[in-house]
Amino acid sequence: MKSVSSLIAVSILLLLPLVITALAAGDKKSKFSCSESNPQSICRAATACGSVSTPCKIDIKRSGSTDATATPDIPDAKGNTPFCLKVGTSVTFYSSSKNTGFVIDFGPNSPFDNEGAIMGGADRPVTVVAKRAGCFRYSVGACTAGTIYGMCGNSDTELVVTTAN
Repeated sequence: MKSVSSLIAVSILLLLPLVITALAAGDKKSKFSCSESNPQSICRAATACGSVSTPCKIDIKRSGSTDATATPDIPDAKGNTPFCLKVGTSVTFYSSSKNTGFVIDFGPNSPFDNEGAIMGGADRPVTVVAKRAGCFRYSVGACTAGTIYGMCGNSDTELVVTTAN
């Protein structure tokens, strides 16, 4: 009987961290704005990049060994945080990191005037124009030539495109 009690106690101790982690994850809000009922609510001056008359620049970098970041040209912007554009805004994806290439993939629902993935690099910025309003999830991939371990990184992030007023 003592061995059964010990087995149950050990099982509970081993499973407890998993249960706590699962409960904590269930209480957190989604990290994706597009999952919210009103994703446009994040749009304000502090999260707006460019305008119809001023282009938006987005710096793509590889960070760490497995991540890539997309950072809009907004004061105090952090990589991979959702930001906003207006329809008609010209957007330039570039990399300020030497020897870095990138791929931006919106899948079948891109807000821009191009078809397929946006591919460029440190020596090849790519400019597109926002054409469709909505909330868009996209994948960011960045690779640095000449490295062996963790050569490429990727992440998922979001962009909210609003109608021009």
